[in-house]
Amino acid sequence: MSDNYEDIINLPHHVSIKHPHMKMIDRAAQFSPFAALTGHGSAVAETVRLTQEYSEPDEYEKNIINEKLRFLSDCIARHPEAEITYFEPDKRKNGGEYLTASGRIGKFDSYNRYVIMEDGRKIAIDFISDINCASFEKISADL
Repeated sequence: MSDNYEDIINLPHHVSIKHPHMKMIDRAAQFSPFAALTGHGSAVAETVRLTQEYSEPDEYEKNIINEKLRFLSDCIARHPEAEITYFEPDKRKNGGEYLTASGRIGKFDSYNRYVIMEDGRKIAIDFISDINCASFEKISADL
């Protein structure tokens, strides 16, 4: 038995009469990789994505936040500018992240417990951790 294929090496290449010749690009596509675990990469990325835990304010902090909210609601006609730090719960996993919204306050939705900024952002009152307003002193002096 010969190991170098001398018996078939010079035979002509078979060309099918029934099937058209396949292009090289199509032949190469047969061997291209495929995603055996579709969605696995995004699932790993989601698992790796970090979230923060919600730290509920103590009673003293809640009272301060409520006083600031009450003060701002009394001045809502002036659309005071404020910087509100709040917790946004994650929709897919436990935890969330702390965000800061800056801008003018449009209105208060006391029924659903939201502060609605003029740009349309809704901030859940129950998740507010801090409010800064440069005009606290200015507004109180005007009153």
